[in-house]
Amino acid sequence: MSLRPASNIAVAALLLVLPCGVRAGADSLSSVVQGVFDRSARAVVKIEAWDDSGPLSGTGFFIDSGGTIYTNFSVGGESHDIVIPYGAERYPATRIAADPRSGMAILKIEAQKTPFLPLGKASTLGVASLVMTIGYPLDLPVTPNIGCVGGFGISYGDRYFAVSHIRANVQAQRGEGGAPLLNMDGEVVGILESSLDGGAGCFALPIEAAEKVRSDVVRFGGVRPGWLGIRFDKSNAAADQVEVQGFVDQSPAAKAGVQAGDVILQVGDRKISSLEDVLNAAFYLTAGEEVPLTVSRGGQIMDIKVVPGPNPLAPQEQVAPVPVFNLSVRIGPGR
Repeated sequence: MSLRPASNIAVAALLLVLPCGVRAGADSLSSVVQGVFDRSARAVVKIEAWDDSGPLSGTGFFIDSGGTIYTNFSVGGESHDIVIPYGAERYPATRIAADPRSGMAILKIEAQKTPFLPLGKASTLGVASLVMTIGYPLDLPVTPNIGCVGGFGISYGDRYFAVSHIRANVQAQRGEGGAPLLNMDGEVVGILESSLDGGAGCFALPIEAAEKVRSDVVRFGGVRPGWLGIRFDKSNAAADQVEVQGFVDQSPAAKAGVQAGDVILQVGDRKISSLEDVLNAAFYLTAGEEVPLTVSRGGQIMDIKVVPGPNPLAPQEQVAPVPVFNLSVRIGPGR
């Protein structure tokens, strides 16, 4: 039995009450969603694996023609015996990378000419931008869902992500962890990580953050986060500017000439107006790679080149994904 896209069901209900002009717009939207689903669904795969609690299932998607798959950490990060049902075959998957800090994992199967999804930019999204997911909810066939961007943020309650996430008003169910978040051009703008409010919405890792992880893995064999060693006043987090309060010992920023009292305006190409902006920009730093810091000092704008050092924090002390609602699903006994 084939599944009708959930968006089409909603549109059909709306057509009973909407004026003709609005109906035409709804029909057009439905056609766009159907087109994205038809082009993209073959590149979205179910992931089956085992962990200490038993068998689980989630979603992933191909990002190249060589069988490379993006998914989230809860599905592919610490599991084993990972299998990808694809076509008539069941391919064992190799874990290329698992990064608990970002909440993503990279897998690979030995299959050639796999269909893959084009990558877009989460930075082009705005509040109310239409987005959709394609995943395998509750161990069901591949299914689309549509909604819009509700906002962006690096925190949820009193917990912090390692990087700013997309908050999408798209229903997310167990089994859809690792699914692609797509724009209406069919480009991946995020990876579904967790849901909130009983599945009424979801958080997605921006695709730029995922690409930062993959770039590090390709170049260095693992993730290489950078560290500046600057201290800020967290009690002043609501302010519209970020002032340097001091430095950690052996701080790369202090060695480069940053001073207490400097106001951070930009880190690399990321503009800074809040402490959350600094935390987000820090995620994209790479140890050993020079980055320009733009600061205001006594009313004068200055550019200071800093070489971030390796993050001295132990892995368990690094910022980890906010545990909102795990989107992997248990399969078989004990589901």
